[in-house]
Amino acid sequence: MNWSLFFDLTVSGLTLGSLYALIALGYSMVYGILKLLNFAHGDVYMIGAFIGWFTLHAFGGPITPTISGAFVLVMMFIVSMVGCGVLGVAIERFAYRPLRNAPRIAPLISALGVSIFLQNSALLLFGAGFRDYNTFELIGVKTYSIGQLFFSVPQLLTIVSAIGLMISLTIFVRRSRLGKAMRSTSFDREAASMMGIDVDRVISVTFFIGSALAGAAGVMFGLVFGQIFHFMGFFAGLKGFTAAVIGGIGSIPGAMVGGLIVGLAESYATGYLPQGSTFQTLYVFALLILVILIRPSGLFGQAVIAKA
Repeated sequence: MNWSLFFDLTVSGLTLGSLYALIALGYSMVYGILKLLNFAHGDVYMIGAFIGWFTLHAFGGPITPTISGAFVLVMMFIVSMVGCGVLGVAIERFAYRPLRNAPRIAPLISALGVSIFLQNSALLLFGAGFRDYNTFELIGVKTYSIGQLFFSVPQLLTIVSAIGLMISLTIFVRRSRLGKAMRSTSFDREAASMMGIDVDRVISVTFFIGSALAGAAGVMFGLVFGQIFHFMGFFAGLKGFTAAVIGGIGSIPGAMVGGLIVGLAESYATGYLPQGSTFQTLYVFALLILVILIRPSGLFGQAVIAKA
């Protein structure tokens, strides 16, 4: 067995999985509260990548930044997360809230409409060409090793940042007052409202957090892969949704684990399966079908109990 290839694929899979996990968290959080599949979420991730690119160039670009590269990186994440968070709140307020009590097909169609609107708005505003992050000019080409795993700086930054964000979200949801309100709203929205919880505020915060995580993932994609474009959110959103379903949609730990599983599956398929570099997406969705057939609620999901 070629162990060098195996470890390279593992690092690549962990990096992809970290991105998919952050996207999946947004799907799971929104579905947990509204039972809504926010198919515009992948395009929020794309907008986050562009916000990061414009922030980078606002500070002089990657080659000759006006201030230190570390500060520029931090600002890229902050501006992208805040910008995407505000965008997520706006989407919820104008596209989903008016349809909250409508049949479920209505907000689903609205989500698809928002997705197409964001894609074409990006095409109109930014053009169809690729934008380069020029990552190595900004943060260098140094590599780090953990045993036989070798990480480039962008890969290590992505994995560590994603883990930090996921841990922070878990602590926030479990221990903060607003996190408890989110869990209560997820369990029973009407009962939470009768207990004095501001449901609209909780839902807005949920969209803000989920969209902010997608924005961070968009910046990470640009740092790792170097190029961004207006259509990048489509397949990333589908794979993030796949990760959420495999992990158990509505489950935060499930979204994390599902993202890593999808990332590793895609990476190993590329390296080991026939024509994997061409059909890795096929193998990922085959894994989704397999998991659904064996465990429809996902690895960490719970079967829905029908009310009598």
